[in-house]
Amino acid sequence: MSLIPWLRWNESPPRLSSRSPAQMVLETLMVELEGQMREAERQQWERSNAVRKICTGVDYSWLASAPRPTYDLSPGERLQLEDVCAKIHPSYCGPAILRFRQLMAEQEPEVQEVSRLFRSVLQEVLERMKQEEEAHKLTRQWSLRPRSSLATFRSRARITPFASDIRTISQDVERDAPPLHRTWSMPEFRAQKED
Repeated sequence: MSLIPWLRWNESPPRLSSRSPAQMVLETLMVELEGQMREAERQQWERSNAVRKICTGVDYSWLASAPRPTYDLSPGERLQLEDVCAKIHPSYCGPAILRFRQLMAEQEPEVQEVSRLFRSVLQEVLERMKQEEEAHKLTRQWSLRPRSSLATFRSRARITPFASDIRTISQDVERDAPPLHRTWSMPEFRAQKED
Protein backbone atom coordinates (compact mmCIF):
# COMPACT_ATOMS: atom_id res chain seq x y z
CA MET A 1 0.00 0.00 0.00
CA SER A 2 1.40 3.33 -1.07
CA LEU A 3 1.49 6.31 1.27
CA ILE A 4 1.90 8.87 -1.50
CA PRO A 5 -1.81 9.92 -1.56
CA TRP A 6 -1.61 10.61 2.20
CA LEU A 7 1.42 12.83 1.77
CA ARG A 8 -0.33 15.22 -0.60
CA TRP A 9 -1.90 17.19 2.23
CA ASN A 10 0.77 19.88 2.05
CA GLU A 11 0.34 20.52 -1.67
CA SER A 12 -1.34 23.71 -2.70
CA PRO A 13 -5.03 23.37 -3.53
CA PRO A 14 -5.92 23.30 -7.21
CA ARG A 15 -6.25 26.76 -8.64
CA LEU A 16 -9.53 27.91 -10.05
CA SER A 17 -9.69 28.69 -13.72
CA SER A 18 -8.61 32.17 -14.64
CA ARG A 19 -11.32 32.35 -17.30
CA SER A 20 -14.42 34.37 -16.66
CA PRO A 21 -17.84 32.68 -16.51
CA ALA A 22 -18.79 34.36 -19.79
CA GLN A 23 -15.75 32.83 -21.52
CA MET A 24 -16.56 29.42 -20.09
CA VAL A 25 -20.17 29.68 -21.32
CA LEU A 26 -18.95 30.76 -24.74
CA GLU A 27 -16.53 27.84 -24.98
CA THR A 28 -19.06 25.32 -23.70
CA LEU A 29 -21.75 26.38 -26.14
CA MET A 30 -19.38 26.49 -29.12
CA VAL A 31 -17.96 23.05 -28.26
CA GLU A 32 -21.54 21.74 -28.09
CA LEU A 33 -22.30 23.26 -31.49
CA GLU A 34 -19.19 21.72 -33.06
CA GLY A 35 -19.97 18.32 -31.53
CA GLN A 36 -23.55 18.40 -32.79
CA MET A 37 -22.34 19.45 -36.24
CA ARG A 38 -19.94 16.49 -36.35
CA GLU A 39 -22.74 14.17 -35.24
CA ALA A 40 -25.12 15.54 -37.88
CA GLU A 41 -22.39 15.14 -40.48
CA ARG A 42 -21.83 11.53 -39.43
CA GLN A 43 -25.55 10.77 -39.58
CA GLN A 44 -25.81 12.42 -42.99
CA TRP A 45 -22.88 10.34 -44.26
CA GLU A 46 -24.47 7.14 -42.90
CA ARG A 47 -27.78 7.98 -44.57
CA SER A 48 -26.09 8.63 -47.91
CA ASN A 49 -24.14 5.37 -47.57
CA ALA A 50 -27.34 3.45 -46.85
CA VAL A 51 -29.04 4.99 -49.89
CA ARG A 52 -26.02 4.20 -52.09
CA LYS A 53 -25.98 0.61 -50.82
CA ILE A 54 -29.70 0.23 -51.59
CA CYS A 55 -29.27 1.70 -55.09
CA THR A 56 -26.22 -0.36 -56.07
CA GLY A 57 -26.97 -3.44 -54.02
CA VAL A 58 -23.30 -3.80 -53.10
CA ASP A 59 -21.38 -2.40 -50.16
CA TYR A 60 -17.82 -1.38 -50.99
CA SER A 61 -17.30 0.77 -47.91
CA TRP A 62 -14.97 -1.84 -46.39
CA LEU A 63 -12.71 -1.72 -49.45
CA ALA A 64 -11.86 1.93 -49.59
CA SER A 65 -13.20 4.80 -47.66
CA ALA A 66 -13.21 8.17 -49.31
CA PRO A 67 -12.27 11.09 -47.12
CA ARG A 68 -15.37 12.72 -45.76
CA PRO A 69 -15.88 16.35 -46.60
CA THR A 70 -16.26 18.37 -43.44
CA TYR A 71 -18.56 21.33 -43.05
CA ASP A 72 -17.16 24.40 -41.31
CA LEU A 73 -18.87 27.60 -40.28
CA SER A 74 -17.89 30.75 -42.11
CA PRO A 75 -15.81 33.11 -39.96
CA GLY A 76 -18.56 35.74 -39.99
CA GLU A 77 -21.22 33.27 -38.89
CA ARG A 78 -18.92 31.91 -36.19
CA LEU A 79 -18.29 35.43 -34.83
CA GLN A 80 -22.03 36.17 -34.80
CA LEU A 81 -22.74 32.95 -32.88
CA GLU A 82 -19.92 33.69 -30.44
CA ASP A 83 -21.36 37.16 -29.90
CA VAL A 84 -24.79 35.71 -29.08
CA CYS A 85 -23.24 33.01 -26.86
CA ALA A 86 -21.40 35.69 -24.87
CA LYS A 87 -24.77 37.23 -23.90
CA ILE A 88 -26.01 33.99 -22.30
CA HIS A 89 -25.93 33.98 -18.49
CA PRO A 90 -24.10 30.96 -17.00
CA SER A 91 -27.27 29.70 -15.29
CA TYR A 92 -28.96 29.41 -18.70
CA CYS A 93 -26.10 27.49 -20.36
CA GLY A 94 -27.30 24.04 -19.26
CA PRO A 95 -30.94 24.56 -20.27
CA ALA A 96 -29.78 25.96 -23.63
CA ILE A 97 -27.69 22.84 -24.30
CA LEU A 98 -30.56 20.56 -23.28
CA ARG A 99 -33.00 22.39 -25.56
CA PHE A 100 -30.51 22.27 -28.45
CA ARG A 101 -29.99 18.52 -28.00
CA GLN A 102 -33.74 17.98 -27.79
CA LEU A 103 -34.34 19.84 -31.06
CA MET A 104 -31.46 18.00 -32.74
CA ALA A 105 -32.97 14.65 -31.74
CA GLU A 106 -36.46 15.67 -32.88
CA GLN A 107 -35.57 17.24 -36.22
CA GLU A 108 -32.37 15.43 -37.29
CA PRO A 109 -31.28 18.41 -39.44
CA GLU A 110 -28.69 18.48 -42.20
CA VAL A 111 -25.25 19.82 -41.26
CA GLN A 112 -25.93 23.19 -42.87
CA GLU A 113 -29.08 23.66 -40.74
CA VAL A 114 -27.43 22.98 -37.38
CA SER A 115 -26.08 26.52 -36.92
CA ARG A 116 -29.51 28.00 -37.75
CA LEU A 117 -31.13 25.70 -35.17
CA PHE A 118 -28.47 26.63 -32.62
CA ARG A 119 -29.07 30.34 -33.25
CA SER A 120 -32.84 29.88 -32.73
CA VAL A 121 -32.20 28.12 -29.41
CA LEU A 122 -29.92 30.95 -28.29
CA GLN A 123 -32.57 33.52 -29.26
CA GLU A 124 -35.18 31.60 -27.21
CA VAL A 125 -32.86 31.62 -24.21
CA LEU A 126 -32.17 35.35 -24.57
CA GLU A 127 -35.91 36.08 -24.74
CA ARG A 128 -36.53 33.94 -21.65
CA MET A 129 -33.72 35.79 -19.86
CA LYS A 130 -35.27 39.13 -20.80
CA GLN A 131 -38.74 38.06 -19.63
CA GLU A 132 -37.44 36.79 -16.31
CA GLU A 133 -35.40 39.96 -15.83
CA GLU A 134 -38.50 42.11 -16.44
CA ALA A 135 -40.53 39.98 -14.03
CA HIS A 136 -37.74 40.34 -11.46
CA LYS A 137 -37.74 44.13 -11.92
CA LEU A 138 -41.51 44.25 -11.39
CA THR A 139 -41.34 42.20 -8.22
CA ARG A 140 -38.51 44.40 -6.97
CA GLN A 141 -40.58 47.53 -7.69
CA TRP A 142 -43.56 46.12 -5.82
CA SER A 143 -41.43 45.05 -2.88
CA LEU A 144 -39.78 48.48 -2.62
CA ARG A 145 -43.05 50.45 -2.78
CA PRO A 146 -44.19 52.12 0.44
CA ARG A 147 -46.89 50.12 2.14
CA SER A 148 -48.66 53.11 3.69
CA SER A 149 -50.63 54.01 0.56
CA LEU A 150 -53.46 51.63 1.44
CA ALA A 151 -53.62 52.90 5.02
CA THR A 152 -53.86 56.52 3.91
CA PHE A 153 -56.58 55.59 1.43
CA ARG A 154 -58.55 53.92 4.24
CA SER A 155 -58.29 56.99 6.46
CA ARG A 156 -59.34 59.37 3.69
CA ALA A 157 -62.33 57.46 2.38
CA ARG A 158 -65.06 56.28 4.68
CA ILE A 159 -67.23 53.78 2.96
CA THR A 160 -70.72 53.56 4.37
CA PRO A 161 -72.85 51.40 2.11
CA PHE A 162 -76.14 52.10 3.88
CA ALA A 163 -75.91 55.88 4.10
CA SER A 164 -77.09 57.67 0.99
CA ASP A 165 -78.34 61.11 0.04
CA ILE A 166 -80.67 59.69 -2.57
CA ARG A 167 -84.22 59.24 -1.36
CA THR A 168 -85.90 55.97 -2.25
CA ILE A 169 -89.57 55.01 -2.13
CA SER A 170 -88.92 52.30 0.43
CA GLN A 171 -87.46 54.87 2.85
CA ASP A 172 -90.59 57.00 2.57
CA VAL A 173 -92.80 53.99 3.19
CA GLU A 174 -90.74 52.83 6.15
CA ARG A 175 -90.78 56.30 7.71
CA ASP A 176 -94.57 56.51 7.61
CA ALA A 177 -95.20 52.93 8.74
CA PRO A 178 -95.54 52.07 12.42
CA PRO A 179 -92.46 50.32 13.86
CA LEU A 180 -92.75 46.58 13.55
CA HIS A 181 -91.60 44.18 16.16
CA ARG A 182 -88.54 42.55 14.80
CA THR A 183 -87.74 38.89 14.97
CA TRP A 184 -85.01 38.28 17.51
CA SER A 185 -83.00 36.04 15.21
CA MET A 186 -82.56 38.89 12.72
CA PRO A 187 -80.37 41.95 13.31
CA GLU A 188 -82.01 45.35 13.43
CA PHE A 189 -80.99 47.87 10.82
CA ARG A 190 -81.96 51.49 11.28
CA ALA A 191 -81.03 54.40 9.13
CA GLN A 192 -79.68 57.45 10.88
CA LYS A 193 -82.11 60.34 10.79
CA GLU A 194 -80.67 63.57 9.49
CA ASP A 195 -82.21 66.80 10.73
